[in-house]
This record gives sequence, C-alpha cells and structure tokens, in this order.
Amino acid sequence: MEQGIFVGGGGSEYTVPQYLRLDYANRHGLIAGATGTGKTVTLQILAESFSAAGVPVIVADVKGDLSGLAMPGSAQAKLHQPFQERAARIGFTDYAYREFPVTFWDVFGQQGHPVRTTIAEMGPLLLARMLELTEVQEGVLNIAFHVADEQGLPLLDMDDLRALLVWLGENRSLVSLQYGNVSTSSIGAIQRQLLVLQNQGGLSLFGEPALELGDLMLCDADGRGRINILAADKLMLSPRLYATCLLWLLSELFEALPEVGDPDKPRLVFFFDEAHLLFEDSPDALVEKVEQVARLIRSKGVGVYFVTQNPADVPDDVLGQLGNRVQHALRAFTAQDRQALRLAAQTYRDNPRFDIADAISEVGVGEAVTSFLERKGVPGVAERTLIRPPSSRLGPITPAERATVMAGGPLAGKYDTAVDRDSAHEILTRRAEEAARAAAEAERREEARILAERQFSSARRYSARAPRQGEGLTQALSKVVMKELKGTTGRRLVRGVLGSLFKGR
Repeated sequence: MEQGIFVGGGGSEYTVPQYLRLDYANRHGLIAGATGTGKTVTLQILAESFSAAGVPVIVADVKGDLSGLAMPGSAQAKLHQPFQERAARIGFTDYAYREFPVTFWDVFGQQGHPVRTTIAEMGPLLLARMLELTEVQEGVLNIAFHVADEQGLPLLDMDDLRALLVWLGENRSLVSLQYGNVSTSSIGAIQRQLLVLQNQGGLSLFGEPALELGDLMLCDADGRGRINILAADKLMLSPRLYATCLLWLLSELFEALPEVGDPDKPRLVFFFDEAHLLFEDSPDALVEKVEQVARLIRSKGVGVYFVTQNPADVPDDVLGQLGNRVQHALRAFTAQDRQALRLAAQTYRDNPRFDIADAISEVGVGEAVTSFLERKGVPGVAERTLIRPPSSRLGPITPAERATVMAGGPLAGKYDTAVDRDSAHEILTRRAEEAARAAAEAERREEARILAERQFSSARRYSARAPRQGEGLTQALSKVVMKELKGTTGRRLVRGVLGSLFKGR
C-alpha cells in the first residue's frame, strides 16, 4: 500500500492486513460498537496515524482517556503489557512508544484553551437547537437576528442577545408589522432558556476572542498534524450543548474552507464521538444541514468520522456516505438487538469466508469487522481485524502534565483573556440613556414653559385691576408671584433653585 495507515489484521485467522488509504480518508467513516468493545482505542490509533501522516485532527474527549495522546506509552504500564505481543502477532514491525503533538481545548476554559464563538457566528438555527426552542420561538429568534443586522448591532455574547430581546419586546408592535407576530410569551420563553443555558455553564461558549479555525489546522516542527482534543466530560452533562458545539465547529469549517477536490491526504479529520446525540430529537432542518455538510465537506479535504454504539444511530442518508468502517462487537440480547445486528451486517460487502453478522457478535475487545475503500472508491470486503495497539499512553494524563503541554504549545496565552468590546448590549444601553436624557430635558422645558405662561397670565390679570389704596403695582405683582410659588409648579421651581444653589456645597 503506497499511501495508507495500518489499522490491524494479520496472523492466524486475521489474514489480511487492513489499511485506511489516505487519498480516500476524506470519504468519511464510522466507528461503531457496544460500550467497552474498544471504540476509544480505535479512535486513538487513527488519531495517531493521521497525525504521523501530517493531518491535523479534531476529537472530543468524552471520558478523559484521549488526553494520553500527549504522552508516550510505556512497557511497564499494566495496560500496555499485552501490546508488544499483539504488535508482533499482526506484523506491526515498527511499533514503538511515542507521544504526539496535542492542543487541549475546553468550552469552560478549565482543561484547555477556551473555545469561544460569537452569537452571530453560531446563527439562529444552531442556537435554537441548543436552547430547545419551538418553531414559533425559533421564528422570533430569526427576527431578532435580522433586526440586529438591519440596526448594525453586533451580537457577540449573551448580554447582547438579551438586550436585543428586551428591545424587541419594547418595540414588538412595530416589528410585528414588518416581520410577523412577536409575542412577549415567545420572548419570555427564549429568555428562560438562556437562563437554563447559563446555569449549565454555556455562557462560556460565547464571547471574544473567538476561535480562529486556522489554529485547528496546525502542524508541529516535524510536520506532524496537531491533535486538537476538546475536553467533553463536563460538556457531556449538557448533551445539546455538546452536540451543537461540535456541529458548529463542523459548519464553520464547511463555510470557511475552499474546495480542493480529491487531495492525496485530508487537510483535516474530524471525529464526532457519541454521534447519536447529534441526531436525537433534531428538527428536520438540522438533519438536512448535517447531511449537506457530510456530502459536500469532503471536497474541501475534511474527513468526518462518526463514533457511536450502533450504526442505526446515524440516518441512512448520512450512513451511506461513510465509506471507511470499523465495526466492533454488537451484543444481541433482545429481538431488537438482533434486528439491529442484521441491519449492521447488511451494510458491509460480503466475505465468503465467514458470516458477517456472526462475526460482529463474536469479535472480542480490540477486535472488529472492518471495511475500507479501495482503488476507485470501491468498498473493501469485510474482514475480521485485530486492531493495532496505540503508541501513546492508554488512559488520561495528570493535571500537571496537561498544564505543561498547554504552556509549551503554540497557542499559550492567546485565548486566555476574554475581551468585551462595544456591541449590541452597549449600543442599546447608550441609546436608552440618551432617550431618557432627551425625555427628561423635554419635560423640564415643558414645565418651565407652563410656569412662565401661568406667571404671565396671572400678572396680566392683576395688572388689569386697580391697586388697592396704599398698594402699589409692585406689591400686587409680588402677591401674584408668592401665590404661584405656593402651588405645585412653584414648589418644583423652588426645589430646582435651591438645588442649584447648594449643589456645589
């Protein structure tokens, strides 16, 4: 094989070495199997191999195990002791322990560099899915985004969106005439969901400096692709937030990267672990977007690999585009399990040497039924494969080791400090303050005008009357002024005068 990464096989019943061709690696793939059958190790050895071939990788670390990619394995480690024997058994002659260049990321900024985006970059479709909005509420959110564009209001963080929703509620009559009904109940529901997201820690995702996609596609000095590991153990506690965050990354890559056709190797490989979370209870519009991205992003040199327990978790339109497959064991304990097993077996090219359904149910931990694309993109015959051992550490690294890797990486300090620049929240706040000052000034002028008119009118009435005996015109006018000062308007004027006199003291 001129171009390819060794996945496993060879020896006794594993007679055919299995390679994933780099020139077909952007045709996407599937890693499936029940819990505990070896999916994580398969993901780890594929990430190692892509990195060694100079291909950057993005992977979500759901259980914390993949952080071991940053450290070499060890023959003394208990988990690594059987690996030398397995490597010899399958003909993996250049097996050696080594670490790989890793960049750690974390939405919450605790176990990696902060991952941030802006509200505007996330867009109304993904944000509505994250907030679990109804169709009507999503419509109001779309109106909010349109108004922000029209009014020149940058939507960067959650404060911006909240301020815009308040403005939308205050001006809903005018907005409804232009774009359709905007009800206070819909705005209130969105605000409540934003509060739920805040309680889940989701506010950390929105802000600046926003993630630059180029930082996900770096190589080290030796030409090895950097493995971007997104800490997802805490993120998984909010499944919608996890799935939407990864889908946003994938969508941004799709929008930003240029067409490259069929490259000799991928520009980037994206592993989507726990893929069922992406499709569970998703609206049709979102599923269609995923299908579109999966269909078109390969021409931009990006390979997407879905990792899940059962192939049935992935919609058929997406599953049909996953040409490279590693199927770990599926256990058939119920009638539904047996049906799922048969359906999974039917997606492979038959091998006359064994029954695929039986093989999928029989393979042990670290074994799999594999099929990789061959010349001209033809699916390979299904083979029973013993997956090769990883070269990096199996299991998590320590917090001190993680801190050392981050401090020595090329992005140290770049995203650590959040920036809060002028945006929708600040602009709308200034507009409200200016409107309040203008209203107060107008009220003050109106009160002064009314007072002047009253004084003038009273003076005319009293001047028209003849002064009493012994009473001059000046005394009469003084009585008029004193009478006005005893009234409500007069008391306001006195307070204003006294306030001006004593303000500087």
